[in-house]
Amino acid sequence: MKRTAMFALSALALAACQTKPTDNVAEVPLTPITGTWKLVSAVTITKGDTIKDYPVPNQEMLKILNDTHFAFMRHDLSKGKGKNAAYTAGGGTYDLKGDKYTEHLAYLNAREWEGRDFVFTVQFKHDTLIQKGIEKIDSLNINHEIIETYVKIK
Repeated sequence: MKRTAMFALSALALAACQTKPTDNVAEVPLTPITGTWKLVSAVTITKGDTIKDYPVPNQEMLKILNDTHFAFMRHDLSKGKGKNAAYTAGGGTYDLKGDKYTEHLAYLNAREWEGRDFVFTVQFKHDTLIQKGIEKIDSLNINHEIIETYVKIK
């Protein structure tokens, strides 16, 4: 009887030592690029001329990245009315190797851009993502550098 009681107490003590999963543990992104990002600044450089593309009054842009895909949406805040009415959306898959970020654009409302790859360099500074690279499409006579700065939405 003493052995049975001792065995039961030992089993109970061992069971109490097991680590129990908690529901309140936040998942850590696999890479710093995953998440939702808000565009705060964008410039385009074409043949040495720099144009500040963003911010634009009454517009907002978000970029969302998971482990394999990206999507971006830009629209006016006046529901399509007014002089700055705009809507742009696109997405696809991406690769990230070190600081080299390549977008494989599968979807865009400017359909002639679809099916192309764009290579960028990315840099992370705390909650800020800086993306730089060349967008070149010979058939559309596009050849410029872009520099976009995003802040991570928490």
